[in-house]
Amino acid sequence: MTAVRHVVYLHGFASSPGSSKAAWFGRELPAHGVGFSCPDFNLPSFGTLTVTRMVDQTRAAIAAVPQGPIALVGSSLGAFVALHAAAADTTGRVDRLVLLAPAVDFGGNRLRQLGPHGIEEWRRSGTLSVFHHAYGESLDVGFGLYEDAARYDAFAVDVRVPALVVQGRHDELVEPAAVERWASTRPLVDLRLVDDGHQLTDSMPFIWRESLNLFGVASR
Repeated sequence: MTAVRHVVYLHGFASSPGSSKAAWFGRELPAHGVGFSCPDFNLPSFGTLTVTRMVDQTRAAIAAVPQGPIALVGSSLGAFVALHAAAADTTGRVDRLVLLAPAVDFGGNRLRQLGPHGIEEWRRSGTLSVFHHAYGESLDVGFGLYEDAARYDAFAVDVRVPALVVQGRHDELVEPAAVERWASTRPLVDLRLVDDGHQLTDSMPFIWRESLNLFGVASR
């Protein structure tokens, strides 16, 4: 396989391009001759966030890369979006995926953790207050996120490119068993379970090394 020439990093829910994992990739990739970009899913407004908007922003980021093979690296909800963006890619340039703590159940059980009363209240009020880690404050997100996410099913996506999946055994937000079930029927998915939580902070050296291998880029 030809080495990856550009990485598009997709940050998670209530996160930003300034996240620690995005910063690691953005800092280290140029030394390997690999370009980097990270769309800001909080724009134009966190309150109007939907999965469809995130997929469209990812497709625009892909289109902006001038040439060469592209890898999508996604964290949590960003990994969920990476799957659907790769499936929708018609350019053939997205040929590798790195999925970190992928929220494979985001369109299904994940949002239903609010319970029927919580979802009904979200529907009634039109907004849900969530803590935004990048901004350090609670912000409202519209009910459109829930309605739109129900249209997307990661378990129905056919992964047609090599994908490295790193999932923490002690993840407090994404159920490891769900990721294992999702990966078990996809031969191009290389699932690595690590002793870490959702942020995968302690696993970043491992993630970086394995990502370089997938990208076809020599370690330095």
